[in-house]
Amino acid sequence: MQTYTNPVYKGYFADPFAWQYQGVYYAIGTGAAEAQGMVDAIADAANINSNNKCVFPLLRSFDFVNWDFVGNALLRPDPALGDNFWAPEVAYCDGKFYLYYSVGHEDKNHQLRVATSDTPLGPYQDVGEPLVDPNSCPFAIDPHPFCDDDGQWYLFYAVDFLDTPDGVRAGTALVVDKLQTMTQLAGEGKVVLRARSDWQRFLANRLMYGKIYDWHTLEGPCVRKHGGKYYCFYSGGRWETENYGVDYGLADNVMGPYSDAGNENGPRVLKSVPNFVRGPGHNSIVLGPDGHTEYLVYHAWTENMEMRQICLDRLIWTPEGPICKGPTWTPQNI
Repeated sequence: MQTYTNPVYKGYFADPFAWQYQGVYYAIGTGAAEAQGMVDAIADAANINSNNKCVFPLLRSFDFVNWDFVGNALLRPDPALGDNFWAPEVAYCDGKFYLYYSVGHEDKNHQLRVATSDTPLGPYQDVGEPLVDPNSCPFAIDPHPFCDDDGQWYLFYAVDFLDTPDGVRAGTALVVDKLQTMTQLAGEGKVVLRARSDWQRFLANRLMYGKIYDWHTLEGPCVRKHGGKYYCFYSGGRWETENYGVDYGLADNVMGPYSDAGNENGPRVLKSVPNFVRGPGHNSIVLGPDGHTEYLVYHAWTENMEMRQICLDRLIWTPEGPICKGPTWTPQNI
């Protein structure tokens, strides 16, 4: 029996998205350079795109336990778009791979983009247009492509809300739109979830858009259909703190309405374990080697808060909802 111990890769690897293709596992994430706006300093892998600056580290695993760096995925788009690149995810459709990501200037003016490749390792070439108009939506992050049972694709992502109707909080929260094509949204966006609880606070008295807000954050959507219902997993709170964790909303329809009632006291899927695991979050979901056990792939901080690293733990479906057998820091059986 194989075992693993978190983190499963020793380098900086935040916002991990894992997928399987032809029996091989891949993971793409936000690297240290992408998070810090230092992409021009990335040293390209010797055998991949050596003449071009590439963004987003890629890992590969043949057994789900041992993960190795294999290069950077995305050919650097126009530098005017910014030098902070966040939260990539990959979808495979009709023989082509689509890399969804955001790019912006520090934590401002982020726009959603998509790039394409014929192979999972890339290089991925940006298609040249934003998915959401930056003029009408100046901050959009964390794109998550989801394919429903009928083959229709949707894109979940996070945007900023300043209104506070019915007790919801101002801040970053989740929306969904139908993908007309893999590179174009239908423009029929619907709100998925808004922040309602204190544990989802990012920062009190935060200056945003020229005003002071009690700012809350829901981000990192990841959707799974189970038992005929749609579960939108998300991470809430401030990513640098122990309050950060994973919860979910539930819906009967992919476009909603979603409800995350029951989480008022904190995240129900993943949360910090004092002195052992800090700020687990921004998950994706992938099947393990047995073809039916589901795993949450997420990041967590090192104890000294030096970097975020990729971890994985079993996702378990209970009559009360999904839970994670984690976060763990001791050897686990696959």
